[in-house]
Amino acid sequence: MGYQSIFRPDLFAGKNMIVTGGGSGIGRCTAHEIASLGAQVVLIGRKEEKLTTVANEIIEDGGKAIWLTCDIREEDRVKETVAAIYKAVGEVHGLVNNAGGQFPSPLAVISQKGWETVIRTNLTGGFLMAREVFMQGMNRTGGSIVNIVADMWGGMPGMGHSGAARAGMVNFTQTAAFEWGCAGVRVNAVAPGWVASSGMDTYPDSFKQTIKTLKGAVPLKRLGEEAEISGAICFLLSDAAAFISGDTLRIDGAASQGNAAIFPLADHNRSTPFNGFHRAVTPDLFKE
Repeated sequence: MGYQSIFRPDLFAGKNMIVTGGGSGIGRCTAHEIASLGAQVVLIGRKEEKLTTVANEIIEDGGKAIWLTCDIREEDRVKETVAAIYKAVGEVHGLVNNAGGQFPSPLAVISQKGWETVIRTNLTGGFLMAREVFMQGMNRTGGSIVNIVADMWGGMPGMGHSGAARAGMVNFTQTAAFEWGCAGVRVNAVAPGWVASSGMDTYPDSFKQTIKTLKGAVPLKRLGEEAEISGAICFLLSDAAAFISGDTLRIDGAASQGNAAIFPLADHNRSTPFNGFHRAVTPDLFKE
């Protein structure tokens, strides 16, 4: 059994697609779906073990994948890595800027180091990857870039450093779409809401208890699945989105569209999740 994508199997045949943060969570799922649609996936991340695991999964499922380790916060390393990618595959058709990370904390106690680390990971790193992929090839061939941000339109209390970075990435998406459109490059973003991915297991135990209550603030009364984010990414990478650029698609079950304190949300089980990812793993905190 392979990935159960809703898209045709040869959608990305002959394409080369980079997925940063491809060793886990949404990045892993997206890499699997892209590969199932015929692309060769280039996995980028900091941990070799995770990358080799995912690459081997994709190959075992009949897809094509290679990997390179890179800390996307380091400019010289990004330049070298992108150059190595172009040398290996010849042309890059798509970039999924998925790598990121943050930690829960109120603004008042975030240190400068903690703030800058999250900004570098979620904003600077994505900028560096996009710039180098553009300058080293997409400026001549065109292509599609999809940045992964987050639901930060109402602020991100408890994760203000991440909210600031994600808001910056949305603006970068808009600016890059305008500046790079003349080269045939489209730049879009997706903003996942609360998604049941492996990253939830990395948070402190105290915050995990909060995570379990999040679905109560979602009109669809559930968390999202990794495959529901991946499907949107694949759409934006595809030719069906050929006239879409500079946009950010919210994938959050309408959680960002209102206030449950003013308009209470009725409990229900009428929303059916889509999960075509045959290797999906339920976060440990939901197994308890």
